[in-house]
Amino acid sequence: MAANGFQTIMINEADMPALKRRLQVPDDLASCHTATIDGFVIEGHVPAVDIRRLFEERPAGVIGLAVAGMPAGSPGMETPSGARDAFDVIAFGSERRVFASYPASN
Repeated sequence: MAANGFQTIMINEADMPALKRRLQVPDDLASCHTATIDGFVIEGHVPAVDIRRLFEERPAGVIGLAVAGMPAGSPGMETPSGARDAFDVIAFGSERRVFASYPASN
């Protein structure tokens, strides 16, 4: 995130499941990293471009974005070959929807 212009502060949370519950991250969208940025929750390896789009659009009812699991090729999970698993960025809150899709690549 820092490489994409975001100022970051890392906190090692003792009880991540409790933090995710408090921030209303759905269990099936949980990943390894959780952040709060400008009033939104960012869960997992969400591309910076999608976070910026979230800030610009501020869609009604959306409390955050998530990339479930740790798909290869997502930010922070890059591979030496550049290969990427397909993954979706999910907007969650009062409803869920696909916010962005990234196809697999070799």
